[in-house]
Amino acid sequence: MTSVSVSGPTTPASSPSEALLEVDELVVDLPVRGGAVRVVDGVSFDIPSATTVGLIGESGSGKTMTANAVIGLLPDGAATGGALRWRGENLLQLDPARRRRLRGHEIAMIFQDPLAALNPTQTIARQVGEILRRSGRPRDEVRRKVVELLDRVGVPEPARRLDSYPHEFSGGLRQRAVIAMALAGSPALLLADEPTTALDVTVQARILRLLRSIQDVEGLAMLLVSHDLRVVAHVAHQIVVMYAGRVAERGPTAAVLHRPAHPYTRALVESVPAVRTRTAIAHPLPGTPATPANRPAGCAFHPRCPLARDRCRTEQPAARSIVPGRWTACHFAEELWDRGSSSGSGGS
Repeated sequence: MTSVSVSGPTTPASSPSEALLEVDELVVDLPVRGGAVRVVDGVSFDIPSATTVGLIGESGSGKTMTANAVIGLLPDGAATGGALRWRGENLLQLDPARRRRLRGHEIAMIFQDPLAALNPTQTIARQVGEILRRSGRPRDEVRRKVVELLDRVGVPEPARRLDSYPHEFSGGLRQRAVIAMALAGSPALLLADEPTTALDVTVQARILRLLRSIQDVEGLAMLLVSHDLRVVAHVAHQIVVMYAGRVAERGPTAAVLHRPAHPYTRALVESVPAVRTRTAIAHPLPGTPATPANRPAGCAFHPRCPLARDRCRTEQPAARSIVPGRWTACHFAEELWDRGSSSGSGGS
C-alpha cells in the first residue's frame, strides 16, 4: 500500500525517555477582524534528545505556527494556552528576557527561505557571528569560530567567504549559512521550518544529509516542519501528522507510514509518487483542505474521508492510543488498522 520510501532513521535506542520538549495541549489563537481564529488546537507531542520529530501536513495545518510558538516568534496579538515544557520549564510562562536568552542558545530555528532569513546588507561573517558577539567574545575569536561553523556545514573555502554577502552565495550555500547561524549558539533543539523548499532537488538531498550528519555528531534534537512526506520519511524518527490545526496521528515514522491509523495519513501516503517501486500509483488527495478558519464541525477531515459517518460530522474525535507508541484521532481507527493488517502493509 505504501509508496513512500521509509529508509530513514529509526528512533535511537539510547534516547532517554524523558523529553527535552513536551508540547502539551498547545493552543494558539490569532486575532482577526471581529474575534480570533484558533490556528493550533490542542496539539501534543514530545521531542526526546537526539531525535528528529517530523511535523507534516498540508498548507494551513498549523505546522509553522506550532514551531513559531516553541521559538517564541508568534505574531503580535497572538494568545496561547496549554504548555510548552522545555526541560520541565513552561516556555509560555517565561518573562520575555528569559525567553530571548533561550532563543538561539538552547533552541534555534532554520527558516524556510534562506534569502529572506539573511540580511542582504550584512556580510555572512557578521550574521553567522551575531550570537557569538553578543556573548562578548573578541572579534578575532568570533571570526575563527565562524570559519569553523561554515566549514562544519560544508561551505567551501570558508575563510575566503567570510566577508561575502548573501547575494554572492548560491541558494544551497545560503541555506548552509543559515544552518551555521542556528548552530552558533550550540542549541540542544533545532526547529527546521521547510528547510529545503526553496532549493532544487539535488541541493535538497545534500541539505537533508547535512542535517542528519549534524544531528548524529552533535546529538541534537530537531523538529522538522514539512509538507513533503518524502523529506520527513528520510529524516524523522517520529512523525506528527496535522490537519486543520489538530493532530491527526503520531508515532514512529516507519510504522506510521507503513500502516496508517488515520484516514488522512493514509490519504497522504497514497498521494505521494513512488520513490523506489516504479509500479506504485499515486492517488491525489481529493477535496479542499480544511483550515482553522473554515474548520468543519466534528472531525475536520470528514468532508474528504471515505470512512466518514454521522458521528464524524458532529463529534470531534479525541486522540487515543491504539497500540503502544501510536496515537490517532479517528473514531474508526481500529477499522483502518485491521485493513492495514489484512493488506500486509506492515505494522508496529
